[in-house]
Amino acid sequence: MNSSEFDKFAEEYAATLKGSIGASGEGPEYFAEYKVRDVLGQVEKAGLSVRRVLDFGCGIGGSVPFFRRWFPAAQLTGVDVSIKSVEIARSRFPEAADYHVFNGQLLPFADASFDIAFAACVFHHIPADSHVGLLSEIRRVLVPGGMFFIFEHNPLNPMTVRVVNRCPFDENAVLMTAAQLRQRLIEAQFSSVNTSYRVFFPHFLRALRRLESALTWCPLGAQYYLSARK
Repeated sequence: MNSSEFDKFAEEYAATLKGSIGASGEGPEYFAEYKVRDVLGQVEKAGLSVRRVLDFGCGIGGSVPFFRRWFPAAQLTGVDVSIKSVEIARSRFPEAADYHVFNGQLLPFADASFDIAFAACVFHHIPADSHVGLLSEIRRVLVPGGMFFIFEHNPLNPMTVRVVNRCPFDENAVLMTAAQLRQRLIEAQFSSVNTSYRVFFPHFLRALRRLESALTWCPLGAQYYLSARK
């Protein structure tokens, strides 16, 4: 992971992202919050008690206020390779989380430090040959039975591909299918790996979003996530 790639976009990240996803009719907050809500739903379904959360690749803190909203009792830790992004996250939400910079290989936490880990559209920025090693490192810092949620853009969705191709900070992004990412999670020794596809309807069709829970099997959503257990 190259910190300089993220540092150069850190200060303009929010505005650039908002412009890139404009066609959806939604702002960055919509995409950040649905992810955290989905995590909560899966955690509750699994009956998992969550006291400590790791936001892997936290960037400038886009998910932080939603973890505070939906997991108010949990201790939140954000980690990123970008020093500038972490500085911005800390200035935006100084009391909401603990923030750490890491070297892109080894997480600065002891084994079994977190109940759940979360990565939102991070791994398409990481070279594929580093995925299994980093996934194994995330697994290391989870408690036994802990859960990992990894959200990504879906390369099977033409609109997603168009948005990524036009986004400046995705200039070196390499999208992967859910099947590819699932195999990497299995290689990293995760178990109970499940796939859910999300974001089928833009804002002007938002009345249809109540149907999304019945479409998570359909590989045409703009994004997807994998849930897995240690």
